[in-house]
Amino acid sequence: MTMGKLHVAVLMGGWSSERPVSLMSGEGVAKALESKGHRVTRIDMGRDVALKLAEAKPDVVFNALHGSPGEDGTVQGMMDLMGLTYTHSGLSTSVIAIDKELTKQALVPHGIPMPGGRIVPCEEIFERDPLPRPYVLKPVNEGSSVGVAIVTDQGNYGNPVSRDAKGPWQDFDRLLAEPFIRGRELTTAVIGDRALLVTELRPKSGFYDFDAKYTDGMTEHICPADIPDDITAACKDIALRAHKLLGCKGTSRSDFRWDDEQGVEGLFLLEVNTQPGMTPLSLVPEQAKACGMEYPDLVEAIIAEALADARERAGTP
Repeated sequence: MTMGKLHVAVLMGGWSSERPVSLMSGEGVAKALESKGHRVTRIDMGRDVALKLAEAKPDVVFNALHGSPGEDGTVQGMMDLMGLTYTHSGLSTSVIAIDKELTKQALVPHGIPMPGGRIVPCEEIFERDPLPRPYVLKPVNEGSSVGVAIVTDQGNYGNPVSRDAKGPWQDFDRLLAEPFIRGRELTTAVIGDRALLVTELRPKSGFYDFDAKYTDGMTEHICPADIPDDITAACKDIALRAHKLLGCKGTSRSDFRWDDEQGVEGLFLLEVNTQPGMTPLSLVPEQAKACGMEYPDLVEAIIAEALADARERAGTP
């Protein structure tokens, strides 16, 4: 891919629980752009982010933020008001996709298989289990498996769950309770209008939590996954349909659980990440490379879609 030399503001950091990952993503993106000859302004997002962006006057903003407020529509709305062109999904898509319950409401009616479950106040889980064990408790609007707890009969959370046990109930008032799906962790990246590959994630211990995602050596990535062709096809189809139904832009990553004793009927979409990581351990760059796209070209492809989308909205060729 070739494009004119641009001034790109790379927005990273912020104050969410995913700040360290965002800083790694942003620095990787910035170096990739510089290697292609683009001018880069690095912006570690603070409360003065609008002023910094206004002073920078970039041609395009690469949004490398993760979590709130960079992935939940807040920053997107601000940049819309400022008239800035930026990468990844826009305001409405970001608002829906960061919220696991809203995502289900948007996708399940269109035939996308997702786990059942319900939102529960934490006070309830201290009195009784919201679902039969084993089940999963997770924040409604956090990414990177932040604050996920798997409650089993053999676990050490207590029965009922103890207020004093370390878990997401100590940080959130409400949690999403879902049935635990045994089996394997799969993920599929979408770039533009193309679903890339399926990667299987095999944590060395426990499950694929925040530490397993971002600590080198803690998770084995099998790319492409050694799974039946019909499961590969289903993952790619669901990921692409979810990307389009939600109105995602640039790139997204869909995470699945697959009960390999149930065939296609055991495949469930867990969530759609509208701003997946771009760190050295991240899954989208890994899948892109396996498809023949080097990291700097991936970054440029994401920017190219943002620029094309802005031209289309403006009605210019």
